[in-house]
Amino acid sequence: MDKSWMDIKDRTSVGYRNGVAQFLNFASQHAQRDGTIVCPCRKCVHSTMLAIDDVQIHLVSHGICRGYRRWTFHEESSSRKTSVRTPSTSVQENSNENSNMREMLHHMFPMHDMVPEPMGEDMASDPMVGDPSVEQPTQGPNEESLQFLKLLKDVEEPCYEGCTKFSKLSVIVYLYHLKCLLGWSNKSVTFLLQFLQELLPSSAKLPKDYYEAKKIIKDLGLSYEKIDACPNDCMLFWKENSNLEACSNCNHSRWASNEVGVPTNTNAPSKKVKKKAAKILRWFPLKPRLKRLFMSPEVAPHMKWHVDGRTNDGLMRHPVDSEAWKSFDSKYVEFSSEPRNVRLGLAADGFNPFSNMSTAHSTWPVMLVPYNLPPWMCMKRAYFMLSLLILGPTSPGNDIDVYLQPLIQELKELWDVGVETFDVSSNSSFQMHAALLWTINDFPAYADLSGWSTKGALACPSCNYDPQSRWLKHGRKFSYIGHRRFLDRDHEFHNHDKEFDGRTDFSRALVVVLGSEIIAQTEPVVDVVFGKKKDNLTNKRKRGEHALCIWKKRSIFFSLPYWENHMLRHNLDVMHIEKNVVDNVIGTVLNMDGKKKDNLKARLDLEEMGIRSELYLEELGSDKTYKPPACFEMTASEKDSFLQVLKGVSVPDGYASNVSRCAKLKERKISGMKSHDSHILMQQLFPIAIRGSLPDEVSKHLIELSCFFREICSKVLSLEDLESLQKRIAVMLCELEKIFPPSFFTVMVHLLIHLTDEAKIAGPVHYRWMYPVER
Repeated sequence: MDKSWMDIKDRTSVGYRNGVAQFLNFASQHAQRDGTIVCPCRKCVHSTMLAIDDVQIHLVSHGICRGYRRWTFHEESSSRKTSVRTPSTSVQENSNENSNMREMLHHMFPMHDMVPEPMGEDMASDPMVGDPSVEQPTQGPNEESLQFLKLLKDVEEPCYEGCTKFSKLSVIVYLYHLKCLLGWSNKSVTFLLQFLQELLPSSAKLPKDYYEAKKIIKDLGLSYEKIDACPNDCMLFWKENSNLEACSNCNHSRWASNEVGVPTNTNAPSKKVKKKAAKILRWFPLKPRLKRLFMSPEVAPHMKWHVDGRTNDGLMRHPVDSEAWKSFDSKYVEFSSEPRNVRLGLAADGFNPFSNMSTAHSTWPVMLVPYNLPPWMCMKRAYFMLSLLILGPTSPGNDIDVYLQPLIQELKELWDVGVETFDVSSNSSFQMHAALLWTINDFPAYADLSGWSTKGALACPSCNYDPQSRWLKHGRKFSYIGHRRFLDRDHEFHNHDKEFDGRTDFSRALVVVLGSEIIAQTEPVVDVVFGKKKDNLTNKRKRGEHALCIWKKRSIFFSLPYWENHMLRHNLDVMHIEKNVVDNVIGTVLNMDGKKKDNLKARLDLEEMGIRSELYLEELGSDKTYKPPACFEMTASEKDSFLQVLKGVSVPDGYASNVSRCAKLKERKISGMKSHDSHILMQQLFPIAIRGSLPDEVSKHLIELSCFFREICSKVLSLEDLESLQKRIAVMLCELEKIFPPSFFTVMVHLLIHLTDEAKIAGPVHYRWMYPVER
């Protein structure tokens, strides 16, 4: 059957419409009794039963699912009907409670029949099948997969005969969910189950107690393991250290002090008290979660999208189009030869679970993102996999490597050995391997995961040991100026001195540092001792040694065999960089107290550097100083005009929060902006509001800054555009150096120069920023 029409991009063309008609003619032969078929459009993705005419409208409007070459949901090459759950009238009339329950179950495990298709004609006619010289894939699910598939049949099994709202498994999951939310004891759940058995008809199929219910939940294979940890983050009581009673580094007890001891009443009979660990790491094993992706008929076909479904036209829409992905494939051909091998990204960030700004507690989840999936699925919450949960009064900081040990060991096993996995889309088992591509984190977490100190004179990890900063004597901080080194060699700015920092600059930017160089640089800290309470002599640097080695450790990721050869290991987060740049710009142009970068100390630093004499402070008397206005500071009327534009902004629901509430007309300032508010302000509103509020020589460069963020955040990138953008951002930063004082150029402003380089290596930024992670 001709399926070339599925590749036609113009869905209004005659060829595409004829192909849709051909498909519907074929699918209608196997329609349900009510005349409906499974809709294979990109919006429904085989999850909805529709009439033939409605399916035709969907296919023309949304297009057919990419990679759906074998129409298994419509009986192609199949000897029996594909079991698809048909939405009945009773299901459609379910209560809101039942809908919420199904949504919760959908995120826990697939809610569809996972019985695999038998080997069809396509595979039977393959000349390679049956050839003894070729290693054949194992047909059918293995024992573990059969157990899981059998369990999922309980999803469709009613709780009792005649029940249309709840299945046996949904009731168990719902009760287990309530137990966790409300703090029910195990005994209370047992009593409730016994009461329900008496209340419901005799045909009710519920476990008799909490123990049996927990075994059913555990069979899903998505549980977690508790690993005791030292309260000072020195070590895990794991593997060979699992039987220790105290930390081998700081000698701190493994157990919480209030749980250990003898009863105060010595005359009372002794009672053994169960010890409670002082700190616990929760580890969610990765292997079963990856295997579940291939056991879902909705997800499994998409796990090969990066090979079968993407458009290869030289543009970058997905990490698979990036140089980093292609370089990895060329170095590890055996891994890339199996398209079902999984590429992962690791995201880590800390938050306060109590919804306030208190620092009394910190929770650090470590999540993994499977990049095999297509763009419309890749960064969705349903496919994020929680790997580690680090709880404690403080963040792990540089000691996070201690908690990453279980995950790193599992990643090593997935790379070296792999794990046998059943692929429901091909009805075969294969040895799945996985590799970690990079990490996603904000700038402080960048230091924790990479080991590079993101503070001080050498805060920029991309510049490495190339000195980029300059110490401000009066401001008492580092300024990251000197972007002329990123310009073309023949650019006129190299010869200018008074307009910049008082000297000419013909230096060149440092090339990208290779993994082998980082290994050599981290040799002095390879034996670093982790923990919050270290020996005074341990890890103590000698005077002047900080300049020789700014590394705090050699990251645990370098224990992965392939980590050294990655082109990009840790991503700079565009979300937080944009937020910090917006705060710098808004605070300075509005002259906001505590936020502005142009203060008395900044003017004294200008005088110290001998540049921009028109901005020097003037003594008006014994105790009075006059600060001349700068070209980038708005007057009172200009502030009113700027803020009035923002105050009148109204955006559609879901596009952004109420940005107008952040504009304070009376105080002439902006406050209360979240990260996404700054994103909308910089890329959409700022170019409009700034016109007429500042001189043209200032506003045009700030508008150029807005355009830079809008282009770097595009969903589709090209190398030619990025090359041009790289030159533009270098010139723009130099132009801003001529306008704003050196104190304006924090390390976050400087990091703009490296965003285009990372985009050229790793592709679009929305696969590598913190927005989906923090949400």
